[in-house]
Amino acid sequence: MDFLVQNWMLVAVAIGSATMLVWPAVSGAGWTGVTPTEAVTLINREKAVVIDVCSPEEYAAGHVMGARNIPLDVLLQQLPQAVKNKATPLVLVCASGFRSRRAVAVAKKLGYERAVSLAGGLAAWRSANLPIQKA
Repeated sequence: MDFLVQNWMLVAVAIGSATMLVWPAVSGAGWTGVTPTEAVTLINREKAVVIDVCSPEEYAAGHVMGARNIPLDVLLQQLPQAVKNKATPLVLVCASGFRSRRAVAVAKKLGYERAVSLAGGLAAWRSANLPIQKA
């Protein structure tokens, strides 16, 4: 006990370091989704359906080739009509990866257990020099 009292600052630094190491796992901040390469593999090998959850304006400006546009705010209502087979893998995409991450939660709530988000979104797709389609 004397050690803890005499070295309180060292103990505080150790506790702070441990908290910073554990926080990403607890908060979900460490979650990344699939890379563009992994997404292409899902699309080619497992016939994954790409759902773009951006607004129609963002979708028209550029999207993943063959992606269907279902904005995040209507995903709960429209996804069951767009993809009837819940065993089908889904790759959810947005501009940066934040909305698609929320879309994964919506898809899983609907029973699509194989739903994943494209880490980094369309920006990561473009960085990987993968094809973009404009409407």
